[in-house]
Amino acid sequence: MSREDVVPTGSGRSDSTQAGRVRDLVSRGFGHFEDVVYVGLGLLLAYSAAALLVTSAKALWASVLGGAQVPAIMDLLDRGLLVLMIVELLYTVQVSFRAHSLVPEPFLVVGLIAATRRILVVTAQFSRLAETSNEAQFHNAMIEVGLLTVMVLALVGSLRLLRAAPARR
Repeated sequence: MSREDVVPTGSGRSDSTQAGRVRDLVSRGFGHFEDVVYVGLGLLLAYSAAALLVTSAKALWASVLGGAQVPAIMDLLDRGLLVLMIVELLYTVQVSFRAHSLVPEPFLVVGLIAATRRILVVTAQFSRLAETSNEAQFHNAMIEVGLLTVMVLALVGSLRLLRAAPARR
């Protein structure tokens, strides 16, 4: 028995039906607002990805003309992985818009890309840290890479568990 089926003492059936209609109207209004927010967020993410892709292409062209130095290549790799993260977030918004529910897998993929991106950036900075002979910074970078590696393993394990589990309805 649902709450709409219960008729309060001293009131008619029309009061509970009217309350049910109001609840449905409010629920639909919130659903439409949620759709507007998802569309707006999707547009912002799509614009961000496109703008970052265009600026990355310009930076690639300038890098090729300038001799493709290592810092420029690392910057391009960093930007490329950031575009992947934004596209994965856009996919998450798309799935949420269609199903009106959050799916954990895209978030895990975004976390995996972000951790991989940071590992690559920190690893590329190792050469500069070795040149400056700053042992404390090098030690901190090694700890960061170690923790990020553990995080990557945890995210991959979580993805495998989610994909192995039977789909819930």
